[in-house]
Amino acid sequence: MAVLAIGGLQTIAQVNWSDPVSENSKSPQPAQSPTQSQQGWAGLPTVPSSPSAPAQSNATSKPAAKAPAATVKGAKPQTSTAVPSQPAAPEATSPVPTAVLTHSSLSTYAPRLESAPAHPSNYGERYAKDIFGKPVSNAPLIVLHETVGSADSAINTFQTPHTDENLQSSYHSIIRLDGTIVYIVPPEKRAFGAGNSVFKSSKGAEAVRTHRQFPPSVNNFAYHISLETPSDGYNDAPSHSGYTEAQYRSLAWLVAHTSVSDDRVTTHRAIDQSGSRMDPRSFDAQKFYSYLRSMPRPYLNQ
Repeated sequence: MAVLAIGGLQTIAQVNWSDPVSENSKSPQPAQSPTQSQQGWAGLPTVPSSPSAPAQSNATSKPAAKAPAATVKGAKPQTSTAVPSQPAAPEATSPVPTAVLTHSSLSTYAPRLESAPAHPSNYGERYAKDIFGKPVSNAPLIVLHETVGSADSAINTFQTPHTDENLQSSYHSIIRLDGTIVYIVPPEKRAFGAGNSVFKSSKGAEAVRTHRQFPPSVNNFAYHISLETPSDGYNDAPSHSGYTEAQYRSLAWLVAHTSVSDDRVTTHRAIDQSGSRMDPRSFDAQKFYSYLRSMPRPYLNQ
C-alpha cells in the first residue's frame, strides 16, 4: 500500500474526509484501532486524493483570523467518525516520499476522534520548490494555536468556501475542550494556519515563500494544531482560564505519534512576524511536556 510518509512518523487513526456525514455524527465517539494504518504527512491519516484535491488557488500564507466565526448562523459543522478504505497516492508536487508502514499502538490512552473536512478553498498543496524554483526540504514543524471562539465556530469557517485569498484560513486539527481531536485538513496538504511567519531553529530562520502576493511562512512544512478556547477567552485579553486536562493529554498523544522533536514544537505567537498573535494564551508548557514525556515515542529519533 503506497502511502505518504515522512521522518518515520506513524499513523494513529483512519479518518473519513469525503463521505457524507449525518447530523448526529457530530457527537464524539471512542477512537477505533484500525487493523491497517494509512500513513500521512506528520504521522496522520492519509486522505483519498480525488475528493480532497484543493481548488485552483496558489494561496499560501494566510493570516488566520483571531476569532474564527461561523458564517452560517446556527449551522452545525459537518463531522464524521467513519474511516476511508483507500489511501491516497502522493501528490506530484509533494516533497514527501512514499513508504509502507503498519499500525502501531503507542499508548493505552485513546482520545475520541472526529473528521470535519475543510472546504478545498481553505487549504493547498505542500510544494517541493518555492516561488523562485529553489528546492525546499524543511523538517516537519508542529505549530500550536487556539480558536479564540468555539471549535464549531472555527470549523464552520473552514468549511465555508472563500474565493478571497485573504479570507482563506484553516488548521489541520482542533482539540475540543473534552479532548476530542477533530481532523480538518489532510496532513499532506498545506493548511493556511499562519501568515507572515518564521521559525528560528539551529539551522537559522526557516520559512518558505510559495505565493508572490504573500510573505514567506511556515505553512509549507507545518502541521497546525489548535486548542479550543474556554468561553472566558472569547476576547482579546492576554489570558484566560486555560485549557482542560483532556486537551493537554490529547495534544501530547497526538504529538507523541510523530517523530517531531521537542525543539520543533512551537506556538503561533513564537513564529508570528506581525506582532499581533498571542496564541495559545495561558498555555501550560510544563504540563504539556509532562504528559508528552510520559508517553512512548518510538519514532522520535527516526
